[in-house]
Amino acid sequence: MTDRATEPATEAFVAHRNLLFTVAYEMLGSAADAEDVLQETWLRWVKVDLGQVGDQRAYLVRITTRQSLNRLRTMKRRREAYVGQWLPEPLLTTPDVAEDIELAESVSMALMIVLETLSPTERAVFVLREVFDVGYDEIAAAVDKSPAAVRQIAHRARRHVDARRPRKAVSPNAARAAVESFRRALETRDPQGLLDVLAPDVVLVSDGGGVKRAAPRPVVGAEKLVRFYLGGSSKVEATITCSPTVVNGNPALVLRLDDEIDGVMGMRVEDGRITGVYYVRNPEKLTRVETETPLTLR
Repeated sequence: MTDRATEPATEAFVAHRNLLFTVAYEMLGSAADAEDVLQETWLRWVKVDLGQVGDQRAYLVRITTRQSLNRLRTMKRRREAYVGQWLPEPLLTTPDVAEDIELAESVSMALMIVLETLSPTERAVFVLREVFDVGYDEIAAAVDKSPAAVRQIAHRARRHVDARRPRKAVSPNAARAAVESFRRALETRDPQGLLDVLAPDVVLVSDGGGVKRAAPRPVVGAEKLVRFYLGGSSKVEATITCSPTVVNGNPALVLRLDDEIDGVMGMRVEDGRITGVYYVRNPEKLTRVETETPLTLR
């Protein structure tokens, strides 16, 4: 196949690449796996007769969804063998992601963790319908189900997610203020400052991937979380720094030791207090926190 023959396919793929990556990432929670899916999508896309394609965007999303579903089913076995708790791979996102409330909420660590509790098909249907507003007929073609079955799956998935997602939306300013208070208290080793910004029933989930030390189970409660952080960080008091950043469209902190990234903390904020802390220390998941990843719903 000549380069000239693939030019229209290349142009279409490049035009929709950020969208396809976002679809794959929201389905998989892994940028590395999302990139693999895009490669598989491209290999199938260049074999398509574009003259028979009415809506190139929809067709590309369909291919990406099918490849993501295949990957998601194999990843399930990999997740079962994962050492410790599993968290999504954090992404340093562009400013426009943070400004788009709908997009920022859809890729937030809090929602991505909820999506992990869905079956592969439920997750695909939820992401396509609720996040990308894809029609039921198009989703049915992507997941090999009837439109009626897709409607039922969408209703079940929506109910499941709504029961577990944050109940109240928080303004970006309120979220940034809470994360900033947490940062100051952590850097100054101020237990009361941490208790003031943490909700009493805050939950910490940490992911070391068996490579770095992490809590084997969720740490529940503000006092336990304070002991977890201040007890562990006191040994490196002179070298720890916390840098504000935006991860997955939401305020977060990058922790560094001797100028090397030690981990990334995403936050869930409700009513001005932090109700969830997602601490990713697995080095394999920290490759996307220094270079921005563009995401889009369109």
